[in-house]
Amino acid sequence: MKTLWTNARLATLDPALPGLGALESGAIAVEEGRIRWVGPVGEVPAAFSGAERIDLEGRWVTPGLIDCHTHLVHGGDRAREFEMRLEGATYEEIARAGGGILSTVTATRTANHDQLVTGALKRLDTLMAEGMTSVEIKSGYGLTVESEIAMLRAARALEGERQISVSTSCLAAHAIPPEFAHDRPGYIRLITEEMLPRMKAEGLADAVDGFCEGIALHPHEIEQVFKAAKALGLPVKLHADQLSDLGGAALTARFGGLSADHLECTNEEGAAAMARAGTVAVLLPGAYYMLRETRLPPIEAFRKHGTHMALATDNNPGTSPLTSLLLTMNMGATLFRMRVSECIAGVTREAARALGRLNETGTLEPGKWADFAIWDIERPAEIVYRLGFNPLFKRVWHGNK
Repeated sequence: MKTLWTNARLATLDPALPGLGALESGAIAVEEGRIRWVGPVGEVPAAFSGAERIDLEGRWVTPGLIDCHTHLVHGGDRAREFEMRLEGATYEEIARAGGGILSTVTATRTANHDQLVTGALKRLDTLMAEGMTSVEIKSGYGLTVESEIAMLRAARALEGERQISVSTSCLAAHAIPPEFAHDRPGYIRLITEEMLPRMKAEGLADAVDGFCEGIALHPHEIEQVFKAAKALGLPVKLHADQLSDLGGAALTARFGGLSADHLECTNEEGAAAMARAGTVAVLLPGAYYMLRETRLPPIEAFRKHGTHMALATDNNPGTSPLTSLLLTMNMGATLFRMRVSECIAGVTREAARALGRLNETGTLEPGKWADFAIWDIERPAEIVYRLGFNPLFKRVWHGNK
């Protein structure tokens, strides 16, 4: 079936065009879920002259929003840790006292498949209500072979429950589980020799992630995980340089990583290495805000070197229980001083790039999935500027009306 979405103002995010790639009085031709043509209303191809027309009455259209860094699948919550932080405890102190990631590990290991899916759907629905059409979901709260696999199966199951595209990342290298506290090399072997091969064989992981930090895995351990991932043909990404500069950005770039995420402590050398490798800087203002951090990611260094910048919610139960890409954009602008065009590109084109899916989504260009968001706004800046207000008129996934 052919559909023509007409009388629209388009923010195409086409990288060949300046700014947001804006097109006044535009139209989008869709067939079989794909964009076949984008252009001025007066130049619609003859092949779509008889297509069903949907008049958007001058509304703005952007690519569907993409959340390229989430931990949507997990058990329990960590509201008590929120209270502890307000009482003065640091992230490191909470982790060393048995809280943090490991407290969610305990809750996730005891949750069954239906519980994991049901919990994730509540968070997913909130994100989708703001125009999100693609999401990345990590494991990392199981830290055993079976529980990590259970998390990724739950993530994959969400595509059968909602009209959404899901990318999955194996984050088994998130923390050292208690049972391996005195055998760190043994846990790394478990990841590299058992978990990753099985996830690859079962098609559960689209990428491999890790957390490189003093309270998590160390650079030489991450390097072993990355080598195993690359040997299996799986791309890599990394939670890098969030609390200290351990060279995580440069390490990720050395392995041609899709993205390095957080990056508050990344130095200029790391920013330059990412630019050369095409590794996207995924900025996570929700965690920065929740942890009341004061060191900003090196935005100017990223601009200087041409490092691509994406934004994401980092939705997780401990340090960023955020389920709004609209608020994420506002935080990116207000806290990190990102420009409107950078914020919107950060949750569309650059987020798709961070997932290795720019050939499929992230811009309004022929050949890509017809994933877009339609907004009741007068200018694109409104979707970054407003707080607690959702101007979404309609969300379209794979052309479905």
